[in-house]
Amino acid sequence: MLSSATPTLLIRNARVLLPDGQFQSADVWIEGGLISQIGPDIALEIDRVADTVIEANNMTLLPGVIDPQVHFREPGLEHKEDLTTASRACARGGVTSFLEMPNTKPLTINQEALNDKLTRAAQKSYVNFGFFIGATAENSPDLQTATPTPGIKIFMGSMHGDLLVDQEATLDRIFSTGTRLIAVHAEDQARIAERRIEFAGITDPAIHSVIQDNQAALNATQLALKLSKKYQRRLHILHLSTAEEADLLRQDKPAWVTAEVTPQHLLLNTSFYEKLGSLLQMNPPIRSAHDNEVLWQALRDGVIDFIATDHAPHTLAEKGRANPTDQADEEASSTTVFLEPAKVPSGMPGVETSLPLMLTQAVNGRCTVAQVSNWMSTAVAKAYGIVGKGTIAPGYDADLVLVDLDTYHPVLREELQTKCGWSPFEGWNLTGWPAVTIVDGQVVYDRGQFNQDVRGRALTFNA
Repeated sequence: MLSSATPTLLIRNARVLLPDGQFQSADVWIEGGLISQIGPDIALEIDRVADTVIEANNMTLLPGVIDPQVHFREPGLEHKEDLTTASRACARGGVTSFLEMPNTKPLTINQEALNDKLTRAAQKSYVNFGFFIGATAENSPDLQTATPTPGIKIFMGSMHGDLLVDQEATLDRIFSTGTRLIAVHAEDQARIAERRIEFAGITDPAIHSVIQDNQAALNATQLALKLSKKYQRRLHILHLSTAEEADLLRQDKPAWVTAEVTPQHLLLNTSFYEKLGSLLQMNPPIRSAHDNEVLWQALRDGVIDFIATDHAPHTLAEKGRANPTDQADEEASSTTVFLEPAKVPSGMPGVETSLPLMLTQAVNGRCTVAQVSNWMSTAVAKAYGIVGKGTIAPGYDADLVLVDLDTYHPVLREELQTKCGWSPFEGWNLTGWPAVTIVDGQVVYDRGQFNQDVRGRALTFNA
């Protein structure tokens, strides 16, 4: 039985990841939503019984994942996803906090829209939350005053309408005004527009990676880096996708610049178009196997700082796929009519699978569990100044995930909590699935059960 209020909680016999990256077999005592004590046999030292006890049985306890780039579609696009379904997916995936992007309806470009999202999330979200303020060519005052927010989001490309900010003069004005973190979607819109004309009429889904090519990404990243250096403005480069961008940052990355990568850009490449078709379409696009390897090395070397999912769900109908990954239905797959990429929405879900995907890579020797936790929790909290998150230590918020690294389980469509109901990783056999997810000392997810009463809270950002 899950409890909606846990003034005290004891996690017993866990393999706890400590701040120094080492693991300790220990108990964790949680009180008032905070980590109070870590050590062996805590229950014998404390003169009272915890309200809730979790028997970890030597499973691994990690800081809850902070996903710093998601699109949860509410308000205005709830047919794809909403804050309830998305935050349930977070809880199942071990994500205890998220930072959400401004391309909803209405756009999150002023205090009124930000307040509306904060109110909705307080009522609906199972996990903690923060929302970016979106830049337009006209809303400079709002970019400086809207609060609370982790920063300013600029779409330099792959966008239309008011959120597209692709003129250097406008970008220069935004970079030169204020001190808030600027997070950029770095693609060169002019190059994309030219290549859409050049490759018009081609319906092969793989043409998307040709149209929005590596050069389009590199051009925009170079411009953002130039403006950041000009004004020494805190810059974060979202979903880095190319070897060229990684090499650029390896050579020239000021201390105030950070970058992220998605599991998709680490683990998928253009060879997957044959199986997944339009489901693989995202912005920036999936790249080559060579890009995968260079991004992995940059992540391990610290050139790339952390991981985000860019969770951006669309319905199967919108993707033009009725039965996308059922390999048994070869006839349905072979008769799928593909739309021109410009007519297909870009994006895929990710919050539910990101942690087991990365932990499986760790178990396979590509990195360590401690590295995964740093990339998905600690480094994110540091980069965005998120108070009280990302570390298992006394005094920190009890946002935790207990994962099973000894059992494998496939990604199954019928188990997904995201409203869109599909994953590009369907069928992948993964380890490190969350057994228990804890948000501010409350058990929100426990081995398939959700605590319907738990609600997250707005994150605090220390500029």
